[in-house]
Amino acid sequence: MTEYFIQAFIYLTAAVIAVPLAKRLGLGSVLGYLVAGVVIGPVTGLVGQETATIQHFAEFGVVMMLFLVGMELDPKSLWAMRVRLLGLGGLQVLLTSGAGMAIAWWLGLPWQTTIAVGLIFSLSSTAIVLQTLNEKGLSKTEGGRSTFSVLLFQDIAVIPMLAVIPLLAVTGLAAVGASEVDSHSSFSLVADLPGWAHALVVISAVATVIVGGHYLSRPLFRYVVQSGMREVFTATALMLVIGIAALMSVVNLSPALGAFLAGVVLANSEFRHELEANIEPFKGLLLGLFFITVGAGINFEVLAAQWGTVLALGLAVIVVKAAVLLILALLFGLRGRDGWLFTLGLAQAGEFGFVLLTYSMQNRVIPADIAQVLALVVALSMFLTPLLFIAYDRLVLPRYREARNEQREADTIEEQAPVIIAGVGRFGQIVCRLLRASKVPIVAMDLALDQIENLRRINIKSYFGDASRMGLLETAGIANARLLVVAIDDRERAVALVQHVKQHYPGVWVLARAYDRGHGYDLRQAGADDVVSETYHSALELGGHALTAFGVHPLRARQMTWAFINNEKAHEDELFEAWKDIEEGIRFSPRYSELFMKLEDTLSHVMQQDWQPPSREEVPLWSPPKADE
Repeated sequence: MTEYFIQAFIYLTAAVIAVPLAKRLGLGSVLGYLVAGVVIGPVTGLVGQETATIQHFAEFGVVMMLFLVGMELDPKSLWAMRVRLLGLGGLQVLLTSGAGMAIAWWLGLPWQTTIAVGLIFSLSSTAIVLQTLNEKGLSKTEGGRSTFSVLLFQDIAVIPMLAVIPLLAVTGLAAVGASEVDSHSSFSLVADLPGWAHALVVISAVATVIVGGHYLSRPLFRYVVQSGMREVFTATALMLVIGIAALMSVVNLSPALGAFLAGVVLANSEFRHELEANIEPFKGLLLGLFFITVGAGINFEVLAAQWGTVLALGLAVIVVKAAVLLILALLFGLRGRDGWLFTLGLAQAGEFGFVLLTYSMQNRVIPADIAQVLALVVALSMFLTPLLFIAYDRLVLPRYREARNEQREADTIEEQAPVIIAGVGRFGQIVCRLLRASKVPIVAMDLALDQIENLRRINIKSYFGDASRMGLLETAGIANARLLVVAIDDRERAVALVQHVKQHYPGVWVLARAYDRGHGYDLRQAGADDVVSETYHSALELGGHALTAFGVHPLRARQMTWAFINNEKAHEDELFEAWKDIEEGIRFSPRYSELFMKLEDTLSHVMQQDWQPPSREEVPLWSPPKADE
């Protein structure tokens, strides 16, 4: 028992040290886990033989991840992605397998082994890729969705691959780990069944997951929720995922596929968010443990003896798969950064490669010495995957951002208006709609082409261009404009724009959107006539609803909200003057802090004043109180 505690402590310590450091350096959590595994495994020898066993346990993190991914979809979404799932995924597995077989044949391996090698390297790492896409917020992009479709098809394709490999046995090759196969076969419900019965059992298992998930999950979770014990709900969530994985395993199906299917069935369940909240921590820990075991499982003796071969094959896998993926991206219309995300994201081998390698040795398809080298190649390609995503972030994305802006010149502004809107994102669009509805002529412009296209879809005339360029503003009629609304997403550019306009066109009234109080002060100092924080009024509205929900009379809640606004306005100039004396890099000076606390004390006094709700006959149509009331 003591040994287990020590090993657990080593694994957790390595993760706690390496992962935050990797994130701080911009390398991503996956690379941090992999490096941690290398350090505690091959480098220091703190962990050893137990790594393979722990890795099998940690692979359950992949099952949990696909269960959570399935709950983000529903059958309609799954049907909508059928072209990418079958077409893109099917071609990727077919073409990459063919390329891998060709290389293995060129290296002189038997034809049975070449097929197994091609199948192994056609798979990519579901764990690393989906984890990285989620971390970087890329899972909803076109490239991210296509990547997910291929990963899902690969997980499905593992099932026929496991069925094919025993048919490829090489004559005269000794089986490795045959006893392990025998021990596992006793847990199979379909091992000795004829083909038709095998198929019937598999269909029944899938039907059980679908029907049970649809009809039995709700009564089960309602029963558990009535107990009022959160830990029981957590246990139920784990029981559900583990049970489905076990059912899929005993009928020789992929546990990850079964979990994904169950997630899709539960996608519309009212308990979906609670399930996600309970399973997410376990998924994260197990995936992290899995990545550590990949790093710790690298055999440095074999690597030192054949490092040239391993490095050459690892790079060949990435290059060949990337070439195939790039061709498929072009065929399926994935252009630009989406195409590169798809290409670089799937250019590695995957965790199921270890499973197929072990299975191939057990069934006399791949010799043990070759399997050791191939396992290192799989691990190396997975180890390099975070670096491919870093290359995407630092080399691909900046290039396409610059190219997109450089390739398209600013639109020719064909009209002028008394109101110019600089920036039409989520904030500026509302301003545009309000003015358009009031029949106020506007000229709107932004550097974000997608935002411009959104406005054009709702018939608001807008132009692509950099609103901070004075030449473009002059074309839009800034010299004769009455009002400029500054809502661009760049803080520094917004301040510079306000300063420039007020210097050359002081008669133009400038309204500016601020991110926070400090940015608002910067805009005000630059000369903005009116500054509004983007979250200020929505937060006040929500605060008023919170008071009402807590039992405060709705009219009293609204009065308190307006009292808050008036109190802020009464001290606005004092706070601004105090802010101008703050030295650069310091958020609060003693004077500013003193004034801010004075504002809070006054606000508290106003809120505590007695108030009696008016009778129904005395309730007037509500209007906000004046500042001097």
